[in-house]
Amino acid sequence: MNQKSLKNIQWGIIGLGKIAHKFASDLAEVPNTFLYAVASRSQENANAFAHEFNASKSYGSYEDMVNDPEVDAIYIATPHCFHKEHALLCLQHQKAVLCEKPFAMNLHQVSEMVTLAKAQKVLLMEALWTYFLPHYTFVLEIVNEERFGKLIGLEADFGFYAPFNPDSRVFRKELGGGSLLDIGIYPIFAALSTLGVPEHIEASATFFENGADASCDMIFQYPNAHAILKSTFLEETPTEAIFTFENASIQIHSRFHESSRVRIFHDGNEEIHDFERKTLGYSYEIEHFNQLLRAGKTESNLMTFEFSKNLIKTLDAVREKIDLAY
Repeated sequence: MNQKSLKNIQWGIIGLGKIAHKFASDLAEVPNTFLYAVASRSQENANAFAHEFNASKSYGSYEDMVNDPEVDAIYIATPHCFHKEHALLCLQHQKAVLCEKPFAMNLHQVSEMVTLAKAQKVLLMEALWTYFLPHYTFVLEIVNEERFGKLIGLEADFGFYAPFNPDSRVFRKELGGGSLLDIGIYPIFAALSTLGVPEHIEASATFFENGADASCDMIFQYPNAHAILKSTFLEETPTEAIFTFENASIQIHSRFHESSRVRIFHDGNEEIHDFERKTLGYSYEIEHFNQLLRAGKTESNLMTFEFSKNLIKTLDAVREKIDLAY
């Protein structure tokens, strides 16, 4: 066991919005893990966040935080369009990086991040928390074991009504706003993690007046399977995932990307599995990242660079189909 594995891990957070609050809340529940520093473009915001979550340091500049030798790992929670810039800044200063999904805006940016991480020999991982939640790993195990035969179909959606607000990050196209990158990534993740990269993609979308996508409908075709996917800010949808196998079907209840109920229908019988999450659920990805860091790893064995690249490639392909450019 190396020296790194024996010490507490001191985290920093860049970008102190809604998701950062959830992350910091869960970070406090992970053993031998501490929120050491936070950074915002506003010193006042940084001070308030640090006070709320008992961080030792608060910085009004990202550059100051990455130069702090006491910071071991940094969680990036800034808007999508800044992920690459801030990941590169951290990696250049030898800081391990957990970057919120989507990893970046396109494949070119993700490739830049991965290339630098490899060159610097520093841990980098995309924060797609669903991959690490017990209910989802339970379903993945069934898929990979082909317990009920091969997976031949998937239906997954994510939708809620959000009144258009041109000043909100969620709707600002130049910041990567719109349903696809914000919530459409979850149904697409479900398809890629179970069926792999599709052979053919069909997609259509509706748009807000500023050009950001309001909703997106997708069909992924595979040699012997298909996935029907949807994201929308225009209406409440079930936000479930239904997996159809040769000999059974599995339903992940709403909201499928969070810990929830899993129902298995097989041979006329129904099994119900309830998964209660500890904390908000982000602790699972934090614990995985900590294990990698303590072991001196530079890439996750689950959320691999290949998977992140395939995910952004697929998002790029959908954007091309619906003629969406940032």
